[in-house]
This record gives sequence, structure tokens and C-alpha cells, in this order.
Amino acid sequence: MEVARFTTGITTMDTFVHIARGLLGLFVFTGVAVVFSTHRRAIDWRLVGSALLLQLVFAALVIHVGPVRALIEMAGGFFVRLLGFSNEGAAFLFGSFANQDKHGFSIALVVLPSVIFFSALTSLLYYLGILQKIVLAFAWVLSKTMKLSGAESLSAAANIFVGQTEAPLLIKPYLGSMTRSELLAVMVGGMATIAGGVMIAYISFLGGGDPAEQIRFATHLITASVISAPAALMISKILVPQTVSVDRDLRVPREKLGANALDAICTGTTDGLKLALNIAGMLIVFTALVALANHLLADWIGAPLGLNAWIAETTGGVYRTFSLEFIAGMICAPVAWLIGIDPGHLMVSGQLLGTRTVLNEFISYLQLGQMKSAGTFTDERALIILTYALCGFANIVSIGIQVGGIGALAPEKRGDLARLGGRALLGGSLACFLTACVAGMMI
Repeated sequence: MEVARFTTGITTMDTFVHIARGLLGLFVFTGVAVVFSTHRRAIDWRLVGSALLLQLVFAALVIHVGPVRALIEMAGGFFVRLLGFSNEGAAFLFGSFANQDKHGFSIALVVLPSVIFFSALTSLLYYLGILQKIVLAFAWVLSKTMKLSGAESLSAAANIFVGQTEAPLLIKPYLGSMTRSELLAVMVGGMATIAGGVMIAYISFLGGGDPAEQIRFATHLITASVISAPAALMISKILVPQTVSVDRDLRVPREKLGANALDAICTGTTDGLKLALNIAGMLIVFTALVALANHLLADWIGAPLGLNAWIAETTGGVYRTFSLEFIAGMICAPVAWLIGIDPGHLMVSGQLLGTRTVLNEFISYLQLGQMKSAGTFTDERALIILTYALCGFANIVSIGIQVGGIGALAPEKRGDLARLGGRALLGGSLACFLTACVAGMMI
């Protein structure tokens, strides 16, 4: 399997158009960040250039250099094997109900157990000090190329592997003395990447039960999360530029999670169980709320005003009624075009981007997986670009999660965190779009 195999049948002119559209997207999304900057004259354009170069170089290495691609695919294969191991645990507990061949794909019996298992494994790796060493290596690259503080580099690197509330634990001693620019970097980094636990879930959604497909999308998701780290730092430093000197030393705290390895596994299991239950509840409630909203829009507005018939006719049956999906598709279709989506998939892509922002990326990836299975995407390239664009926690709910989670670690910064919430959401979204533009140029 090769990530770059989607170039089959692509002409030189197609490649030129893809690169031109990607460059336009990079320019526009960077420009939006500049418009909302608190201090335009203080923007460090050298940092911006370094961040863009990092994204392009890493994407090119993964997609076009065999040994690097093989290494990332190996990491993707590791995640897929973890899915197999978690299925063993689920089968022990649920018996034949966890058998996909017999009962089909089930989120409750396939996805949620994998989230719990990965959370426990991550906790063990943290206790053993293995995760910190990997994070430190990525942080060193970010710090040296972009001249950032040690703390924000560590947080951005940690976000590649863990979530937006777990990564700040790695820099807990430094949170209280962070500047507004550093705090925003931590927040945007959390919104622009995804945690390993939910990555496991998205691999299941997009890969289904096919191991080759699982490895393919695992590779793309890992690549997206890594590329998004410098993108997030770049956008955050445009939105709130650093105007004072900061500590550039990279120091990982020696704190361990748990009294011993067994305690670390138990702690991780408990945290994973809370996350799995939160995901389950979230899916039930948000799916029901969307259905309720669509019923009201279609029956109370769309039918009396004749919008339902008009929408069905103008969209060729893609949307049959006035709905949240139609509204999101209309609003976010221009963004979908900028990240490189072909004209035939703009509305449905805009729908997924809007759902990610208003609700969350979990539901967007679930819908993307369902659309993939249903054959909605006739262009494989659009499917892959969306895999990159959705790869982040940039949604409204994440503002509250970060203010509450990071604020608990540094209560004196809660006010700053709340005031930066809107910019963090904007920054996380822009970083994900930049990542999708880079992918669109390379694939």
C-alpha cells in the first residue's frame, strides 16, 4: 500500500491546478489569521515561513519518499494491531456480539473498547517515560526551527499523541507563568490535532473491517496530526504574536502517572472509560438533537415555504429537505473549494466541515465513514483531503473543555483562557485547513 497511489491518472495540468489551489488556500487562511491578529506589526514572518516549510517538507517526505512513508505506515500498522488487541478484550466481555462478521460494525462494541484500551496503554507508556522521549524529539525540532519557548513546543508535540486536556499535564509547572501568546499556542495546538484514543476510533470508521484500508487511513491520520503541530503554532503566533522574551529550554517534568505500572494502567483504564462513556453519550444526544432540528427545519419551514422541493431539485437529490446539513454545506462550501475539493463534492464536504465546527469531529468522521461506504465520494482525492481537514478538536464545545481542563491546572490563568477561547477555535480551524491544503498539493 502506498499513500501516493492516488496520483494515478492525474495529468500535469491537474497537478499544476492542485498546487495553485493549495497555495491560494494557504494564502487565504494565513490572511484570515492576520486580519484577526492582535498585533500585526509584531508578527514574526520568519517563524511563519519556517512553519510552512516544515509542513511542506514533512508531507513531501511521507507521501513521496519510500523509507519515510514505510515508517509512518509501520506506525499506522501499530494502531491497527491495537484495534485487533482491543477486539480480543471486547470479545471476552461481549462474546459473539463483538463479532463483526456476524453482527456487523458496532460503535459500542468495536470503537469504544479500543478507546479504553489505548488510554490504558498511553498511561503505561507515560509512566515508563517512553512517551515523553518521543514528545521531546518532536518538540526539539519545533523549538529549533521556529524559535519557540520550550513549554509551548512540548505541548504542541504532545498533542500529536494525546488530547487537548492531557498534553498540558506535560507542562503543568510552566502554565502559571505563560504569556497570552504561549497560552494561545497551547490551546490552538489542542484544537488542531487529535488524541491517539479517538484516532483509533476514526481508523475504524474510515477503514471498516479491511486491514489494508485501516492502515491506509491510519497513515493519513498520523501524518495529519504531525503536520498540524507546526500549523497550529504558526497560526497562534499570528493571532497573538510573542512580544516578550520566553524560556526556550526543553525540560520534561519527571512526574509519573501512578505509583507503579499497574496503577498507571488502572488510571488509564478509568480515564478511558470516562472518555468512552462521554463519546457514547455525546453521539446519542447530538444525533438526536440534529434529527430534532432537521425535523423542525423540514416540516415547519421547508415544507410550508416550498424549500424542500427546491433544495431537492437544485442539489440533484443530494439534499432532499431543508436541514442543518444543507445549511452547513452552503456556508462551508467555499472553504471546501479552498482546501482542494473538486466542484462535485463541495456541498457534502462543506456539510462535514460545518458539522465538525458546530458539533464535533467525531460525528463528522462517523458521517465521512458512512459516506465512504455508501459511495458518496466518487473522487478518492476529496475523501483523503477531508480526512486531513477534519483531523482536529476545533469545535465550540472544546472552548469549554480547555477553559475547564487547563484552568484547573492553572487557576490564575482561567480568565486569559476564557478570553482566548474564540481565537483558539479560529486558530484550530485554520490550522486544520492549512494541513488539508498541504495534503491537497501533495496528493
